[in-house]
Amino acid sequence: MGIDTLKSEIPDYAKDLRLNLSVLSTSSLDPVAAWGSAYTAALVSKSTVVKRAILEEANVHLSEEQITGCRSAAAIMSMNNVWYKFNDLVSDAEIKGQPAKLRMNVMMSHGGVGQVLFETFSLAASVVNACGTCVNAHAVQLRKNGISAQHIVDVGRIASIVKAISDTLTFESD
Repeated sequence: MGIDTLKSEIPDYAKDLRLNLSVLSTSSLDPVAAWGSAYTAALVSKSTVVKRAILEEANVHLSEEQITGCRSAAAIMSMNNVWYKFNDLVSDAEIKGQPAKLRMNVMMSHGGVGQVLFETFSLAASVVNACGTCVNAHAVQLRKNGISAQHIVDVGRIASIVKAISDTLTFESD
C-alpha cells in the first residue's frame, strides 16, 4: 500500500486530509526531512496502515540509516513526551524539581543521522504526542542550527496531517 492507496482509504468526509497530503511534496522541506517527518509521525500515530503506506514511499527517499533515525526519534520521544507532559502537569514543586533519571543516549548520537535531521524527526513525534515542552525544545534547537521558521511549521503540518489520517482511519476500522 502506497500513498495513492492510502489516499483512496480516506473517506470523503475527510477529503481535506487527502488533499493536504500534498504537503509532502510542496513544503519547504527537502524529501528526506519531509518523508522522515511523515514516517516518524506515522510511527507514533500507531496506525499500521498509515505507517506501511508512508514507509513504502519513504523508502524511495530515505536511507536505511535515516529510517533507523526515524525509529530512534519515535522511540525516545515516546518516552520523553510522556515524561515532560507529566512534569508539566504536576503542580508539586518538589516533584517538578526531580531529575528524570531516564536514559536518553540517542539524543547525543542523534540517532546516527545528524543533529538537524534528528531534531526534525523528534519535532514531528513531539507534535503528534502533543508535548509542548518537547515541541519548543526541538524548535529552539532547530532555530539555533539556522533552520527557518517555515521548516518548523512544515514539520508541524506534516505531523498534523499524518496524525489526523491515522485517527480517521481508526474511526473507520472500529
